[in-house]
Amino acid sequence: MTPHITLEQWRSLIAVVDAGGYAQAAGILHKSQSAVTYAVQKIESSLSVKVFAIEGRKAMLTPIGQMLYRRALALVEEAGDLERAAHRLSAGWEAEIRLAAEILFPSRLLLSCLDRFGQDSPGTRIELIESVLGGTDDALLKGEADLVISPRQPAGFPGELLMRMRLIPVAHAEHPLHRLGRALTSRDLRAHRHVVVRDTGSRRDRRAVSVEVDRRWTVSQIATSIKAVSLGFGFAWLPEEHIREELSNGSLKPLPLRAGGILEIPLYMILANPDFAGPGVKRLAEIIRESAESGGPAGRIDAVQ
Repeated sequence: MTPHITLEQWRSLIAVVDAGGYAQAAGILHKSQSAVTYAVQKIESSLSVKVFAIEGRKAMLTPIGQMLYRRALALVEEAGDLERAAHRLSAGWEAEIRLAAEILFPSRLLLSCLDRFGQDSPGTRIELIESVLGGTDDALLKGEADLVISPRQPAGFPGELLMRMRLIPVAHAEHPLHRLGRALTSRDLRAHRHVVVRDTGSRRDRRAVSVEVDRRWTVSQIATSIKAVSLGFGFAWLPEEHIREELSNGSLKPLPLRAGGILEIPLYMILANPDFAGPGVKRLAEIIRESAESGGPAGRIDAVQ
């Protein structure tokens, strides 16, 4: 069905209601009062409805008029959004950006970056790939990501160092390892369950496992690893930034390892194709860089000086 009412006529109706009269609306729209009156009459005649009813000396919206006014507001706003989106795209802003981020990168910081980017380009869709080790490499090498946050720099993909994340060996406060009351060795660890997060890459790197043990749970999500260790089911090397609350309330305690304790993992930001990166990718990379340097809303992060 072809609409009989133009956007300009709907704008006239909105202006009459918002301004409180035809003369006032004409001044806002920079049109003659007769043109504004005709636009509203055109809506009434085309739709066979009565938009205004005279009550005393005032013209009041009828129930149908109230409905038309509300829908007209949404229609005009949607048309404006469409025009703005087209303008952004014509200026080179991408319709979609694919971001692959290593799960060690603080999620609160990452989501804050995405929200900030959304304020600059609300029409750009973001596809977030949450990956582990080789999975991040795969997204880059297979062309599945425009921007990557990775603990490694694959050959031919130079990146910039964003920060170093601290991984701390921890266990529940009542775990048997804490009851030993001394510095722990790798032999002590072998007697207990190690919880690790699975490498999401097509070629899983067995060397990524921080310690060899006979008992191991391999999970797919870092949140599952944190939950398992918090419930006393094993020990794990977990990112300090992800377990600040558990460390603060004492439910998790660092394991006093004699050697090989705290690990520092670098995180790099890599553009898949820096020579042809669009303005949206470059802007998102800039926001992530600034947030990593400042620590962002996620609190203190061990950023590279």
